[in-house]
Amino acid sequence: MSNASPPTYDEVVLGRRSIRGYLDKPVPRELIEEVIGLAMRSPSSMNTQPWHFHVITGEPLDRIRRGNTENILAGVPDSREFRRGSAFAGVHRERQIGVAKQLFEAMGIARDDKDGRQDWVLRGFRQFDAPVCVIITYDRELDDGDDSKFDCGAVTTALVNAAWSRGLGCVINSQGIMQSPVVRQYAGIPDDQVIMKAVALGWPDETFPANAVVSHRKALEEAVRFVGFDT
Repeated sequence: MSNASPPTYDEVVLGRRSIRGYLDKPVPRELIEEVIGLAMRSPSSMNTQPWHFHVITGEPLDRIRRGNTENILAGVPDSREFRRGSAFAGVHRERQIGVAKQLFEAMGIARDDKDGRQDWVLRGFRQFDAPVCVIITYDRELDDGDDSKFDCGAVTTALVNAAWSRGLGCVINSQGIMQSPVVRQYAGIPDDQVIMKAVALGWPDETFPANAVVSHRKALEEAVRFVGFDT
């Protein structure tokens, strides 16, 4: 066992990256429980704690991978259970394109490489071939408000940071739940819960080029306004 000191909060937040390539190595259930236990310290609206975690590995996860891939290749429409919204435009589209360029460059996928680009997209439907997938859901009886979605976003951020603090990597993705009937069937998710997000989880493969990508962040001055402070 390592005697190294655990990373500080700053080290976790500044060091964390989205991990899209994983080692073929199981993650102990006890470690996942520890990570989720930390994540569940996340705040929620009036302490409602609307979240549920469905932790999937092995054959059930393989069935989800196959079902997702078969459906998308067959042209089955997107059926994820939360609103997608309009296509990104303006600066938001620019940021979307920017990180895609970073990833494709890292992976050596050329602009005209249709097969390479399709394979990259299908990785998302395969949960990035991670050994574990965590599906986050919330109670359907709370679906008429936005607080529960906000709370699930908060707990998901806490989850990926807690995982990183324990040497695990994650990537939050929507592709893995676009075929929600497939996910619901093989994960055994009850009808009284809404499927919100998927998180691929496992040990990072340090040789996988995309794992070194650090997405650009806009400057503090672009995001923050201070009101009532001395200049």
